[in-house]
Amino acid sequence: MKFSVVIPVYNVKDYLRACIDSVLVQDCGDCEIILVDDGSTDGVSGGICDEYALAHPGLIRVIHQPNGGLGAARNTGIAASTGDYLVFLDSDDSLTPDALSVLSQEINQTGADIYTFGFSVCREGRESEKHIDPLPEHVVLKASEMPELLEINPSACNRIWKRKLFEKTGISFPPRAWYEDIRTTKKLLVSADSIVCIHRCLYNYTVREESITRNTNIDRNSEIMDAFDDLIGWYKAAGLYDKYKEELSRLAAEHVLIAASVRVLRIDPNHPLLKRFSEYMSENFPDFSDNPRLSSLSRNQKMVLKLITAKKYRLAAVMFKIKDAV
Repeated sequence: MKFSVVIPVYNVKDYLRACIDSVLVQDCGDCEIILVDDGSTDGVSGGICDEYALAHPGLIRVIHQPNGGLGAARNTGIAASTGDYLVFLDSDDSLTPDALSVLSQEINQTGADIYTFGFSVCREGRESEKHIDPLPEHVVLKASEMPELLEINPSACNRIWKRKLFEKTGISFPPRAWYEDIRTTKKLLVSADSIVCIHRCLYNYTVREESITRNTNIDRNSEIMDAFDDLIGWYKAAGLYDKYKEELSRLAAEHVLIAASVRVLRIDPNHPLLKRFSEYMSENFPDFSDNPRLSSLSRNQKMVLKLITAKKYRLAAVMFKIKDAV
């Protein structure tokens, strides 16, 4: 079997059917669907899972478990999977109708450990933007030869992963944690022998206000520092820290100083986490501002970084309020 599509499910009754249907319509039938009901409490999502499994025996399996978070649900799906490649599909998102057939053709040609592809962002039912990793297409890549592979977005969803990569490395997603993707994918990318990029959007990412990535529980943004403690420790234990220090420093600048700071200052430009983020960078990457890899940040990211390092949080907050209002 070529694909195991792992779908963690938690209180997504309004999105789940469209998500599962997007896999059922694939014209590549060489797959299994594993629905992991992660302790849903809406009284509906778990039943929808059972309904689909009953209607599609042999294709769809359901696992009901106590709530453990997205990472724990994915780990359960991985353990239950039998396919050659793992597809992580969030239950409020969907695949394009040709996703698995496109990926199948690419696998037949290169058989890589990881395939990365583009995703479309959907807001209020409409596609608003597309994202494709800035990598050469249809070329077998490896992080040891192209360290900037670490700088691609950390999502686990707009990639497929050879299942044996998880078995070989013992890498898994952290349970009950935010930023589970960055803790996991940045380890897998350097552990893979081959990575191939496809310049097509095969995944539809739905933006909804109550999603994990947009949650306004401001204090939990501190977990980005836990995530980088995890990464730094893993890279050092693997003897890879010195080789990838510039890339890790750039990642921390992007995700701690820029992204996490922006999430916090949009809510409270006086929050103490903003100071902690700056202190974290100074302690772990004291020379980060001299890192040549910062040149690959976007123009807007560079502007935000300049404001954050100058501790002009209020000005940055005003800038984003204006941006949001436009």
